[in-house]
Amino acid sequence: MGFEIEMSHHEVAESQHEIDFKYADALTTADRVMTFKFATKAIALKYGLHASFMAKPLAGINGSGMHTHGSLAKNGKNAFYRCKSQRRPVRHRPLLHRRSLKARKGDHPGSKPDDQLVPPPRARLRSTLLYSWSTTNRSALIRVPAARGNSTRAEFRSPDPMCNPYLTFACMLAAGLDGVKNKIMPPDSTNTNIYHLTPKERKKRKIDMLPGSLAEAHQYLLKDKVLCDVLGPHILETLTNIAEAETDAFRLTVHPWELDRYLATY
Repeated sequence: MGFEIEMSHHEVAESQHEIDFKYADALTTADRVMTFKFATKAIALKYGLHASFMAKPLAGINGSGMHTHGSLAKNGKNAFYRCKSQRRPVRHRPLLHRRSLKARKGDHPGSKPDDQLVPPPRARLRSTLLYSWSTTNRSALIRVPAARGNSTRAEFRSPDPMCNPYLTFACMLAAGLDGVKNKIMPPDSTNTNIYHLTPKERKKRKIDMLPGSLAEAHQYLLKDKVLCDVLGPHILETLTNIAEAETDAFRLTVHPWELDRYLATY
């Protein structure tokens, strides 16, 4: 189909698979994400099956994410790579846009792999819920994989497969380039397993939480001038209408959980 599958393997949950295809520019990659989703669903239906890219189709088991790797080239060389002793990634700003980026990666109340949109104590803390970065720590929101040289890159772990890849990638690029332009350094990396930190320890390390709902994330987006300028008034207006409609529909619905829990009791 015109793009190369680099790796595929079975994931943690039953019938859950990870498929990774080779990097390309942002627009080409977004096209491939959409092509892959449509093709996978069509082939599954052909064999009487259903392929779902919902972030959380079943409660109590692992959700599905869309970890996205990004790199930057300058004069044909990887701009993220400086030298072997480099301890921090090149200046970037995704962490400063973390809350508003969340709105662009999940434009739906169901966009919550591993309960990332549900604050504690009702959910396990996951990397997509608490923002931080690290080189070797897989519990961080942004991870810099071990590969160096031209393979140096940053892995953003909060996108999920329900997102609009065109808007998501555009916002990720804008956030990163804004950091480069303004020479903003990231905070210190987090090398401790974030899942095991207490709320007090997280506060001390200044590891905050991402928004707990689509409505909250959208409000952060509207206050983020960089991302608002990238998306433009037409898209922002449309996203606002979608966020309000989805939030109201979810809020006004009587969910099966409510019936199972309360109908016979009250």
